[in-house]
Amino acid sequence: MPLGAESKSSGIWNEVVEKCERRLVNWKSQYLSLGGRLTLINSVLDSMPTYMMSIFPIPYGVIDRLDAIRRNFLWEGNSDTKKFHLVKWDELIGSKQKGGLGVRNLKIQNQSLMMKWLWRLASSEQALWKELIKQKYEMEDHWSTKMVTSTYGTSIWRAIRNFWPKLRENCSIRIGNGMKVSFWEDS
Repeated sequence: MPLGAESKSSGIWNEVVEKCERRLVNWKSQYLSLGGRLTLINSVLDSMPTYMMSIFPIPYGVIDRLDAIRRNFLWEGNSDTKKFHLVKWDELIGSKQKGGLGVRNLKIQNQSLMMKWLWRLASSEQALWKELIKQKYEMEDHWSTKMVTSTYGTSIWRAIRNFWPKLRENCSIRIGNGMKVSFWEDS
């Protein structure tokens, strides 16, 4: 985990990209079918940047680099020559139900993992990290903190907090005992 680095810097992602490239060196020496390469992409290459994506917003340049690595491995395998890519990458990263191959869309995965922190903030009752966030940024209501406006040392939570409107529009509130939900304010 890069401590003290700027969260929007693409430099913090270099180790993740290099780790993916090192994995491919071993795989490219083997003769794998298209299905075998797809399985390795879905099970290993898609999961390698997951931890970093749960905390830091992934820059578009890094998404392009990781997509190029995955795309070239899928179509070229162990070949040293450039081969034609038979299907657009945007179609491959779609779900299997929609005709894709189930390869993860890194941008959507990054947003989902960052929104999960907001969900945890709203739903978990007692957690040390939640108390720290509440004290540092103040709660706007029972569900979220106030917008982060300061510029020093808050870029990670600011990036996470910016997803609150998107998460909020995709959630519904069920009124229970009235401890967390105010009928007049939250509905």
